[in-house]
Amino acid sequence: MNPIEISTRRLGLPVRTEGGGAYSVIELPGIKHFGLWTLADAARSRFGIDEWPTYIPRPQATLEMEVDDVSNPVDELKDRGLKIVQEPKIEPWGQTIARLLSPEGLLIGITYTPMLREE
Repeated sequence: MNPIEISTRRLGLPVRTEGGGAYSVIELPGIKHFGLWTLADAARSRFGIDEWPTYIPRPQATLEMEVDDVSNPVDELKDRGLKIVQEPKIEPWGQTIARLLSPEGLLIGITYTPMLREE
């Protein structure tokens, strides 16, 4: 059991692991997806290593936004000065995601997730 699963079970939240164990999902009524992951999980997903690289500022929090098209918001955020950490790519589970880092240390994911759109 990973640290997120241990913490959320203590709080009594219904947790399941997805993405081949890459992240945890909490099932909440009325919400299609509420996921949590550790910084190590983010580093593995982006860089293929277990620790965040020292040459990129360590994020203080992560926020992911689901959009219809990943390219336009990524371009807009880059134009506003956010540093691209990951160009748009398709994850093994079918989600397209790009990640940017704000000057304040917020890791922002811009995502398109087909399975969240299925009825």
